[in-house]
Amino acid sequence: MPTSAEACTRFVYQGAADQVITARSMDWKTDVGSNIWVFPRGMERSGEAGPNSIEWTSKYGSVITSGYDVSTTDGMNEAGLVANVLWLVESEYPKVEGDAPTLSLGAWAQYVLDNFATVAETVEALEKNPYTIVTADVPGETRLATLHLSISDASGDSAIVEYIDGKQVIHHSRDYQVMTNSPTFDQQLALNAYWKQIGGTVMLPGTNRAADRFARASFYVNAIPKTDNAVETIASAFSVIRNASVPFGISTPEQPNISSTRWRTVADHERKLYFFESALTPNIFWVDMNKLDLSKETGSVMKLDLGPNQTNIYSGVVNEDFQKAEPFRFLGVE
Repeated sequence: MPTSAEACTRFVYQGAADQVITARSMDWKTDVGSNIWVFPRGMERSGEAGPNSIEWTSKYGSVITSGYDVSTTDGMNEAGLVANVLWLVESEYPKVEGDAPTLSLGAWAQYVLDNFATVAETVEALEKNPYTIVTADVPGETRLATLHLSISDASGDSAIVEYIDGKQVIHHSRDYQVMTNSPTFDQQLALNAYWKQIGGTVMLPGTNRAADRFARASFYVNAIPKTDNAVETIASAFSVIRNASVPFGISTPEQPNISSTRWRTVADHERKLYFFESALTPNIFWVDMNKLDLSKETGSVMKLDLGPNQTNIYSGVVNEDFQKAEPFRFLGVE
């Protein structure tokens, strides 16, 4: 069995006054080498998946959190679309046939953020199978990365994209507010139906297993107050994602998909604020996308160096702490 794996939680909060918040945790046994990046519009992209890699020019600027600086694991674009990738061991990607267009798994979330403004628009495009996903080994390990993708937008719409038995499966509904890891999303929904019958005020599963985190997040995201106070809304979202996190230092050897939470993000779709919290620093900071230059003409690729284990100390709005940088190259597939 692999020695470490990603075991994360993601939810969409639909609050009062059209507030929509997407929060996620990143769980991993070791430092995932994350940094925060700003990408402007007009970037020329490659799918980094061999000679038939798809190419595109980014329509939207975005703020993202990287994994190992070879993949986009989480982020929001200027239209308020959020994309997150989480581990799903059951993933099985299609075989590449002939000269079919290909896309590296590391660029999957960024392709969505670069090209689309809403969940409906994204789903319509992905249903046409514009590429074949190609995976590669996790950096520093000898096992393939296996992920599924969640997307959410400023209207509160949501979709989950998985590859099961070599076929793309899309679950699209604003009711699909929560996603964790194994099992596949249809089975997660079935397990959660059991806990809905019991009711969260009576008893909720408390372990760090993916199915239990799904049940807790599903209950709390709809139990917290729906206020038009934006500050309270962000506080509520953080309280729920912390509740679904795995305490730092905990790992389960016989279940390697359970690992400590390394960091958390909270994305405010309407106000275009992207919050970040490291498990190892006692502070929250955020990026105000409204004050970024994301234009093709004058915008620049910029990086916020989070340091080893995301321990560099920042607080408040961090727009001025970014430094110009060369964009990272997505996890390559020869």
